[in-house]
Amino acid sequence: MRNDLGKLTALGRKIEAPKGYDPGVLDAFDNRNPDRDYWVTFTAPEFTTLCPVTGQPDFATLTVRYVPAKRLVESKSLKLYLFGFRNRGDFHEDVVNVIYDDLTKLLKPKYMEVFGKFAARGGITIDPFVNGGVGAKWKALAARRFAEWRGVRD
Repeated sequence: MRNDLGKLTALGRKIEAPKGYDPGVLDAFDNRNPDRDYWVTFTAPEFTTLCPVTGQPDFATLTVRYVPAKRLVESKSLKLYLFGFRNRGDFHEDVVNVIYDDLTKLLKPKYMEVFGKFAARGGITIDPFVNGGVGAKWKALAARRFAEWRGVRD
C-alpha cells in the first residue's frame, strides 16, 4: 500500500486481473484538500463474489462512500481489488465488512460506509451496510446514518 503518486503501481499500466482476494493491490495517494470535508463515492455495478457454501456466483452493486482525511484510494487499484472477490467465497455480510476494514486500514478516513445491494437468490435479497467515523462529528454522522438506514432498495 502506497501513499504518493510516484509510486502508484496500477495507474497508467497494463495490469493483469488478480486471481484472488489481495488487499495489497490497493494504492492510495495524498489528499490535496485534507482540511476540506467532501464525499468520494465509488459504485461498482458488476461486483461479484462466490457463495462460500455452493460456490455459485453472487452479483451486487457495491457502493463505497467516504470523507477522506489525508489519503484517497486510487480508482484502478480499487477496481483490481474488487475484481479479486470474484473467486473468493464469503457471505454478503462478510464481504462488505472485509472491504470496509481494508479501506479503513489503508485510508484512515474521517468517515466511511460500504453498502452491498445483492441480487436475489432463492427469492430473497441481502443488502448489508457498514459504516464508521473518527472523531465526535463523524461518529455522530455514522450513528445517525446507521439508525436511519432502512435497508430498502433504492
